[in-house]
Amino acid sequence: MSLHITADPAADDLLTRDPLALLIGMLLDQQVAMEVAFTGPLKIEERVGAMDAATLADYDPEAFAAAFKEPPAVHRYPGSMAGRVQALSAAVEEDWGGDASAIWTQGAPSGAEVLKRLKKLPGFGEQKAKIFLALLGKQCGFAGEGWREASAPYGEAGSFRSVADIVSPDSLAKVREHKRAMKAAAKQA
Repeated sequence: MSLHITADPAADDLLTRDPLALLIGMLLDQQVAMEVAFTGPLKIEERVGAMDAATLADYDPEAFAAAFKEPPAVHRYPGSMAGRVQALSAAVEEDWGGDASAIWTQGAPSGAEVLKRLKKLPGFGEQKAKIFLALLGKQCGFAGEGWREASAPYGEAGSFRSVADIVSPDSLAKVREHKRAMKAAAKQA
């Protein structure tokens, strides 16, 4: 299945074919628009010349941060996010032999096990891990037992809560509306 998250065909293609790029896009999805976050991996690949865990983890930190700062910046906080991408890449290299997809494929894991694995990654707390698990289940063919329950509420069928639900411009608008409503409700609480 092809992902359609960014409205940039080249960025979406990279996210579709490269599990590490998808994982990095999810990591970057904070304090910036989703499209900016998920086009980040393409910018990294173009500027660094690679999208593999070992290369990104071992890249000179100052040069890596400089690549994040080039206009248009990879992220609103280029220095700290460059460090987080390198930490994530190092964890994928060390714990998963450089294969990000092993996090959700190695040993035919259940949804609960994948959630546990994701939460061990640098930069992946409970919510980010659940959203990513929902993305795997809804759009990437992950069918591990109990994935919807483990990713709740993001795995709910027919919902428009997160990037896991974006498949078109219309669904993007619905996700944005849901987020606006959640922020408004939080301000009133």
